[in-house]
Amino acid sequence: MTWLRAILAAGLSVIMPGAGHVLSRDWLRAAVFAGLFLAASAFLLPIEQLAAAEPTSYDEAITQATAMAENIDPMAQFFLSFIALFATIDAAFRALGYSSGSTADEATCPECGKDVDEDLAFCHWCTTRLESDTLDPEKDS
Repeated sequence: MTWLRAILAAGLSVIMPGAGHVLSRDWLRAAVFAGLFLAASAFLLPIEQLAAAEPTSYDEAITQATAMAENIDPMAQFFLSFIALFATIDAAFRALGYSSGSTADEATCPECGKDVDEDLAFCHWCTTRLESDTLDPEKDS
């Protein structure tokens, strides 16, 4: 289930950077990646060409979109692709449970990898039932 979640998070981030983080309920990273991608798109893409042309048919719209894609600077394509790739990799790792801020002393959920309250019998992030021996980090030593 964790691998399926990671693949789904990565796929969503390919479509729109930040969407995979929404799946993992990582709201701040979702907002940062989506905002960064949209700001870079607004700054780097020739949107004024698209706004000036009003297509009247489907074929005309495809022709204009193709012309706009051909006029994009290769450096702009690189930056947008880099943001999308980084968001995809980050969303996949976060969905697998690799978090950058947890320490070894804190109790974590064995299913989602997020910090849990030791007084609860379940993970409040993914609702996985927790056994008392899985929460004690000193018993593994």
